Amino acid sequence: MATFKVLITRRAVKDLKKIPPKLQEKARDIFLNVLAEEPFSGEKLVGDLKGNYSYELTYKDRIVYSIDKKEKIVYVKRVKGHYEN
Repeated sequence: MATFKVLITRRAVKDLKKIPPKLQEKARDIFLNVLAEEPFSGEKLVGDLKGNYSYELTYKDRIVYSIDKKEKIVYVKRVKGHYEN
């Protein structure tokens, strides 16, 4: 049973639609089996993204998310490449 609820922002949904179906599947698997169970397993981000976490999807793509500890919710904000704007 998942300990955290995972909510995907509209921006992240748009990002997901731009990646191949196999990667979409992998991202969903990460949402359900990693972020919902162990949200703090991602890398803490610094700088402009401070307060967010990152989890690797591929060598160049990552999932950026934040965690509401009190409400036990993970907010997926982006699913995109490291070096894209």
